[in-house]
Amino acid sequence: MTKAEVITKISDKTGIQKDDVTQTIEAFFKVVKDSMAEGDNIYVRGFGSFINKKRAKKIARNISKNTAIVIDEHYVPAFKPSKVFIEKIKNSKKIKDLAPQD
Repeated sequence: MTKAEVITKISDKTGIQKDDVTQTIEAFFKVVKDSMAEGDNIYVRGFGSFINKKRAKKIARNISKNTAIVIDEHYVPAFKPSKVFIEKIKNSKKIKDLAPQD
């Protein structure tokens, strides 16, 4: 599902104009990105957490040049779903129908 499809679905369910929904979604994404760039994590109860995960310093290899590269410690954004969210997906009949049968 694309962002445009999400906006359309929200607009249809709430009756709010698509332009207003688009502005709200864009504002939400901006707040998430800006907050995480400042080092803040975002916790949405019943949905999940947007967190900054620390990656340790490591040595990687450039196979084509046969050299070692040092990758410094850094942070990457991550999403951790809540238990409620995980259970909803686990118990979804449609997801179970999509899974290959053994």
